[in-house]
Amino acid sequence: MPLNDERPTSTSSGEDQGSDVESSSERCDSMTSTSDLDCSRESFTSDCSSKHCTPSSSPPKTLTLDEVMESARDLSNLRFAHEITVNHNFHLEPDSLSQDSLWKVVRDNVHKAFWDILESELNDDPPEYGQAIRLLEEIREILLSFLNPGANRMRTQIMEVLDMDLIRQQADNDAVDIQGLSSYIITTMGKMCAPVRDEDIKKLRESTDNIVTLFREIFRVLDLMKADMVNFTIDNLRPVLQRQSVEYERAKFQSILEKTPNALDHTTSWIKSVLEELLSANIPTEQTQGKGQRALPGPFQILNAAFLRILTWDDDKGPLPETWMTDEARLREIQWKLQQYQAVNEVLLIVYSTVGGPIQGLPSLSDRLKRMTSVLLDGMHSPDFNLKEALEGVSTQICCELNKSLTERNYPALTPALQATLTGQICGITERDNPIRTLVEDRVQQYFMALICDPKPQAKLEQVPAGLTAIKPELSFMGAKFISLVNYNKTVYGPFYADIMRKLMFSSSPPAENPPQNVAQHSVTSN
Repeated sequence: MPLNDERPTSTSSGEDQGSDVESSSERCDSMTSTSDLDCSRESFTSDCSSKHCTPSSSPPKTLTLDEVMESARDLSNLRFAHEITVNHNFHLEPDSLSQDSLWKVVRDNVHKAFWDILESELNDDPPEYGQAIRLLEEIREILLSFLNPGANRMRTQIMEVLDMDLIRQQADNDAVDIQGLSSYIITTMGKMCAPVRDEDIKKLRESTDNIVTLFREIFRVLDLMKADMVNFTIDNLRPVLQRQSVEYERAKFQSILEKTPNALDHTTSWIKSVLEELLSANIPTEQTQGKGQRALPGPFQILNAAFLRILTWDDDKGPLPETWMTDEARLREIQWKLQQYQAVNEVLLIVYSTVGGPIQGLPSLSDRLKRMTSVLLDGMHSPDFNLKEALEGVSTQICCELNKSLTERNYPALTPALQATLTGQICGITERDNPIRTLVEDRVQQYFMALICDPKPQAKLEQVPAGLTAIKPELSFMGAKFISLVNYNKTVYGPFYADIMRKLMFSSSPPAENPPQNVAQHSVTSN
């Protein structure tokens, strides 16, 4: 923790999604190096055992409790480091519990009991200083933890003023200057705290509360200062992690894999199912040899299809692949927003195809309908969200808005029959085989597949397919975020994916029809 002019600036809570898109996208472009791609290629055609290039796994074994706990710690560290790297606004907040939380009730009661005991001891005649001395000792350790290694003078001063042996002797003689010690503690805190805490320190200095209440406030501010110190450390650690994030995350995941051999089971199932789907579809490829023979799809073709499947991943498909666990929250947010705006686009397509000319060429009306529909469909990913009821509400509001716009421009209002037709078509998008829904979902898939396959996807973010122009800004924003996740994921876990695909495609028992070995090799290496 820096002192005086080196004090950290407090960070603000929450994630700024826009900055995440830009920084994450730039970072992924710079990290996707030729060596990483070459490494992935080599793992398909060779049996190199380098830990850096080809991940290895141990044969099945029984794990001890210590090994399980160590793997859990590794995973926690991996998640934490990844969050620091990809989220520039990530920081820690002091513990905050909801008002109706049982844990908060228990904690508050325990704390109240402690402070009541302290007040009772200090009000005794003569005063009892046992609890107070323990508090002072804890405060001393917290203050010392804030110091930089070179701050020897302040360290010495704190140890001299808060000399616990001396304070105990003073307590035995009822000569402890609690007010003087608290004043020194507050002054020292003021020298160490971040600028954002200056107002809290000022209130402590001006406090007229009794000593027990003052100590409670001192500990509250110390908790805030501890969070500031952690966040200051995170800010300083972030550039280092960003420079070494790929190597660090890859090595950390390799460590987890060595301790937990089944740590790639879900990832293997994910890639295997995509490979089986591509083989069963009998997609024609350039790597064919002789009539009637089917070549294996290339590794990048498999990965691209796998990443597209991740975009629509749900619990019905099983647990999320392990290699996506660190980005699960970001992936879910993209999925939820995409689901919402697909529905918005479907509603608008129905409205404009049903009503037609009288509402064409009115961008202000289109924007109002879009905003209104988006608000009413917000949270549609929630399990307790009733989509049909929400769409009925959307239909009612849209009919009102359309009638208002039509009458203002001297057009006849919508007939009851047309309103009923419009409502029925809008509510019809709840059916999975609805043609409008199928059309929109297919074109969204085409858009994201084009981004995934393109080496420079940023140039294609604005090129949305026909019929999706109503949600073009949202789609390009979500596309940028998703491609950023995909590029970084591919860079970190590419060697693991390569090893899985090589084993699936060239093992003695592949998941589907087994082509001649030379054909499969040629198919993979030439992709």
